Amino acid sequence: MGLDQQVVAALPELGHGLLMTLVLTLLACLVSVVMGQVICFMRLRHFWLWCFIGRLYVSLMRGTPAIVQLFVVFFTLPKLGLGGQPLLAAVLAIGCNSGAYVAEILRVNRNLVTRGQLESARTLGLSRFMTWWYVVTPQVMRASLPMLVNEFTILLKTTPLASVVALTELTYAGQIVIARTYDATQVLLLVSLGYLLIAMPLITAARRLESKRRVA
Repeated sequence: MGLDQQVVAALPELGHGLLMTLVLTLLACLVSVVMGQVICFMRLRHFWLWCFIGRLYVSLMRGTPAIVQLFVVFFTLPKLGLGGQPLLAAVLAIGCNSGAYVAEILRVNRNLVTRGQLESARTLGLSRFMTWWYVVTPQVMRASLPMLVNEFTILLKTTPLASVVALTELTYAGQIVIARTYDATQVLLLVSLGYLLIAMPLITAARRLESKRRVA
């Protein structure tokens, strides 16, 4: 069974939604990694205030719905002079939400860095931040890659939330086309295929990384 002519005519619209989803996913992943690094660094500090802030952030991000966080960011940006930018709101909300999970992934793998390595770094005169950046981060990120890839796959499946702030990502584009063509089945199959095109490289990368770890 071929595609309906109206659905074929809407392919560029769905393609634009796919591109927007890809951009949103990549930018949110970047925010997620940055926030995850920052929060993990804070949680591992001995100073109680930094540790408390890190724990509070993780609890808030993991304990409240992502859609509520998206609304908070979206309605806060205009007060900062950044209103009317749904992509920015979605990137920040989804990225910061994922950052809490990334922070926990990195914190768990932090134990791979031995005390001897940290003491050697201090002997060489490296500050805490430089030790984290040059000694801890490379090893922790390498060990965390399979879990990080899985987290980013979950992040991809969170991107349809951006439609609530009128960002025309893939799912929202599909809803618009369905409202015009009344052909939900074919459109949703195309939407699913679009997500699969983005997710498959991540899933393949996760499998390969996991295989390498088992061999090692």
